Amino acid sequence: MTSIADANITQNTSPFLFTPLINRELRGNELGILREKVFSLPQIALTSRELSDLEMIAIGGYSPLEGFMTKQQYNHVLDHMRLPQGQAWTIPITLAVSNEQADTFKIGSDIALTDDAGEIYGVLHLEEKFTYDKAKEALKVFGTDDENHPGVLYTQNKKEVYVGGKISLLRRLPVGDPIFKKFQKDPVELFNYFRQKGWKRVVAFQTRNPPHRGHEYIQKCGLEVSDGLLLHPLVGETKSGDINAIVRMKCYEVLFEKYYPADRVALSILPAPMHYAGPREAVHHAIMRRNYGCTHFIVGRDHAGVGNYYGTFDAHYIFNEYSIERELGIQPLFFDHAFFCSACSNMTSYKTCPHDAENHVILSGTKVRQMLKEGKRPPYEFMRPEIADLLVEAMREEIAFVI
Repeated sequence: MTSIADANITQNTSPFLFTPLINRELRGNELGILREKVFSLPQIALTSRELSDLEMIAIGGYSPLEGFMTKQQYNHVLDHMRLPQGQAWTIPITLAVSNEQADTFKIGSDIALTDDAGEIYGVLHLEEKFTYDKAKEALKVFGTDDENHPGVLYTQNKKEVYVGGKISLLRRLPVGDPIFKKFQKDPVELFNYFRQKGWKRVVAFQTRNPPHRGHEYIQKCGLEVSDGLLLHPLVGETKSGDINAIVRMKCYEVLFEKYYPADRVALSILPAPMHYAGPREAVHHAIMRRNYGCTHFIVGRDHAGVGNYYGTFDAHYIFNEYSIERELGIQPLFFDHAFFCSACSNMTSYKTCPHDAENHVILSGTKVRQMLKEGKRPPYEFMRPEIADLLVEAMREEIAFVI
């Protein structure tokens, strides 16, 4: 008899799909069986990032992963940027516990996975527990051991032992704000939507920031060479100081409704956390969008970067490490920084504009934030006025930033 931990719960196929789309969300008899015993199981309280990872594994966003990484998977990803079977993978998806807690867990047992209030969302079918080198992980994933880097700091603050194994999801995480519910689509739902629309070439755009005209230009360039565009804002955990996810989604909703062809663009949330791992995370973002049914992925300048830890185009160069057909399964589209040029009289980029910087409308993030805090709109050439007004109002109400 096949156990719940080993059951191939569902595997969906699609003409877009590079690998089987994993689904670890229990239903029917399997759900009933596990629910009967789940309250008697030992428990692990997950952080918000780990809860996001749990859901992303279960719905197939992290396919081909079926659970939190084992030691072999973890080491292979750190050292080779691939899973043991050869598929591209760059970010460790792990679950950390203390030494004391790990000692109480028996290999082969089931462990309930909860939030910090004790609500149970899933089960870990424990295959392995292992210690790890935090300094090595930080250097491999983030390219630095500087604790001013938010990813390094998060790694250093994790507990000492990783527990690995397949997971089963018993219930979905709360959606939160109604705007997230409105635009929540799982990978299989977007697959089906793209198929119904007849889109064979689908380009995805990743963002953790509110949109400005440069973003819009790049997105529409992608749309020019595809059947459809997926605007896919990340709404999982981000660092302190980033724009609040609700505010970002409201900005994209306005852009979607006023400035994009509704029959060729889809807007949906990505419930994954942000790692700020630069080049490695650019590949991670591409893999997730492959799993959501996209064939192409926009990679911008300093993609997933933070501070000055990565070179301007490192996130472009890393894709040279992979075979698109055999290892990655999605085609990257590389873009430089985009801006309005008064001499060109339109949006352009460093790749296409021949004019001097004095003609370019480029504002630093610090300058834009200062203007918005003062209730001022940035120039129209930089940001749509509707977006600026939303951000001004959010800052007035002090809800704009993640604290």
